[in-house]
Amino acid sequence: MQTSASVELFIIGNEILIGDIPDTNTNWLCAQIYQLGGTVNRATMLRDIDEVIASEIRAALSRGVEVIITSGGLGPTLDDLTLQAVARAAGAATSLHKEALQMIKKQYDAMAEKGIFAQGGLNPAREKMAWLPEGASPLSNPVGTAPGVLFHVGKATIICLPGVPSELKSIFSTSLQPFIQETFRGGFSVSHTISALCNDESVMEPILSPVSVKHPKIYIKSLATTIGESPEIDITLTAAGNEKETLSALLSAAVQDLQNGLDSLGISYKKKWLTT
Repeated sequence: MQTSASVELFIIGNEILIGDIPDTNTNWLCAQIYQLGGTVNRATMLRDIDEVIASEIRAALSRGVEVIITSGGLGPTLDDLTLQAVARAAGAATSLHKEALQMIKKQYDAMAEKGIFAQGGLNPAREKMAWLPEGASPLSNPVGTAPGVLFHVGKATIICLPGVPSELKSIFSTSLQPFIQETFRGGFSVSHTISALCNDESVMEPILSPVSVKHPKIYIKSLATTIGESPEIDITLTAAGNEKETLSALLSAAVQDLQNGLDSLGISYKKKWLTT
């Protein structure tokens, strides 16, 4: 069974790590990538420190990660350091990108016309957002001012997205789509959920572990809730890849073995949903 691209996420911003702003981008990106058949191997939160960001990106490149996605640090202020850190990690210089500069000017002009900003045009802080690693391409941001960035480094691709969730989602869903469709071509995930009428994972463990071992390409997880909150526990079985028929067959076999195991323990269950 083919596997799709391996991915690592870097969520950048002091505001995340001091608890001022909750990180919803990791959850959203993980869901999107998994649905495409990709695998997120790691998600890391980083402070706005140039060398820390560069070091972590450099380490990811050395691990052979195929797709690196950063969130945050693309804005006009002094602590927005992601692009210069990415350039440092790749051993590249930064330079003023004319297309990116035009994207930024267009957005500020449009927002000034709507009365969102007092004035359009460019200033040094706005121009800062157009300094990209040399060789990188800007990604149009339909709802914000900072362009995303697509940067190929050897066999890896680094994608830099804004930290504002609406902007990140918009770029991912529009201007990044040609890359997404090419990279995750034909990829998807399948999932099946069973609700076991048992609220004690330890009782089900004798069958959960053997089924997991027997079906290593299926991720099996019992979703425990607060003790005493519900008499049921959902068990999800998921798989991702590129070959739909193979994945469906593997999932069906694992579901059947799980059901047989629950039957052997005298635990009732009901099928809740199947997604593909």
